[in-house]
Amino acid sequence: MNKPTRTPLADWQLEDAGRLREIYKKRVKESKDRGDSKVLNQTEVGERCGWNSPQSAFSQYANGKVALNLEALIRLSKALDFQPAEVSPTLANGVALSPEEKAPAPAANTPFPGVSDLSDERDEKYAFIPQYSAKAAAGFGHENPHVETLATLAFKRDWLKMKGLNEKHLIVIYADGDSMWPTINDHDVLLLDTSKTEPADGQVFVLTSSDKGTIVKRLIKTAMGAWIIRSDNDDCDDYADVMLARSEVNEHRIIGKVMWRGGDL
Repeated sequence: MNKPTRTPLADWQLEDAGRLREIYKKRVKESKDRGDSKVLNQTEVGERCGWNSPQSAFSQYANGKVALNLEALIRLSKALDFQPAEVSPTLANGVALSPEEKAPAPAANTPFPGVSDLSDERDEKYAFIPQYSAKAAAGFGHENPHVETLATLAFKRDWLKMKGLNEKHLIVIYADGDSMWPTINDHDVLLLDTSKTEPADGQVFVLTSSDKGTIVKRLIKTAMGAWIIRSDNDDCDDYADVMLARSEVNEHRIIGKVMWRGGDL
């Protein structure tokens, strides 16, 4: 099976990777100049960040194979002693947490409640996006028989505008499992655009079906027009491609497209 196809990085994301490489090279030189008994290397940086595959994870971010995200940027800023904006002004200015009082629980047995169920109060600078207890499995499917609103995440309106997102269509849920690593990690929060329900080649979506439950996967379009549900994790034995026959496509409902991810430090 071929390795997962990833969407090419945007110019600004490649520029972020370039700035990260330069800071890393500078820290390595400083380590040599100090005469450290063990010169700084990629594995040590990844270990400082707490990643399971330290050298591989750092290399993919630094070489522009995988786009930096806010969580990785913050971890790297601590590991290499820099301000987040020095590497990625876009991510550093993108999102802020804003916990809210717990809202009333929506009705059971609904995949994701409507955003309109929440208060329409909005801060001028931030849009408060509902954060649900629902989980999308980065693995083998997750059932969500009852979904509660836990809090909100506050996203800067300027950032949403830059991304072309309408807050009325946005929700936040959780990832569960590691089949989408390194793009998405276990327990990450996912920002979904629920208006984007048409499959798109190479993009990451949250889907639900009666037999698989709710999953987060990358969709790949074949030359014959069929669709493949693909995991980003290269462990092919555990996370093999799933080919959807034309008759099966309609059985998988797209909840929304993943527009952002973030996780615990």
